[in-house]
Amino acid sequence: IILTVPLRAAAVVLLVGLTWLLANTLFGGENGSSMLHFFSGKMNIAGKPRPRRYKCGLSAPCPPKHLAFRLVSGAANVIGPKICLEDKMLVSSVKNNVGRGLNIALVNGVTGELLKTKTFDMWAGDVSDLLKFLRPLHEGTLVFVASFDDAATKLNDESRRLFEELGSTAVKDLAFRDSWVFVGAKGIENKSPFEQRMKNSKSSNKYEGWPESLEMDGCIPLRPPLEG
Repeated sequence: IILTVPLRAAAVVLLVGLTWLLANTLFGGENGSSMLHFFSGKMNIAGKPRPRRYKCGLSAPCPPKHLAFRLVSGAANVIGPKICLEDKMLVSSVKNNVGRGLNIALVNGVTGELLKTKTFDMWAGDVSDLLKFLRPLHEGTLVFVASFDDAATKLNDESRRLFEELGSTAVKDLAFRDSWVFVGAKGIENKSPFEQRMKNSKSSNKYEGWPESLEMDGCIPLRPPLEG
């Protein structure tokens, strides 16, 4: 009985000390209340501020009257390409609208409205289907292109020229299984700044028989309505 009271007193002191330490840990710190940050959702598990997310995963917002986009070419012949515009996925394996060859989305350059998506098999398909698709494009139409597997074997001189007229500089050299992402426009006056090509090369390929996938994003200005 004589030892019980001191032991109980010591236990109370220890409990108070642990409680104070726990409270100081949760509510103290250099950056204010960690617990308040936790419940407000402003910090992630590691205690660092969560990076802000912008349309299509861009690192910064686009200016007014600009379209945010992200293009990802296919990886080998396994993972399909992606075309994202204004945070909407236009082309992806999840949407089940990708295919071997060229994956293309047409967008109204004035309104940003999706007009059409289509795939063209450039290994075993007919290039005339691609020509019929590209020839009648209206002035100002934006053209988003992402390759998957082989995007070049069936390309002929006319199809390459049509892409050059949309602003491409890489299409003239596009070859078997090269990776390619491109954004062009009907009636563009200069060459497009939105284009990447990765050459299929045994010495540098990331996958056996294919180069690495390409990823490109940016902001495209909407064009003013055509007069008349």
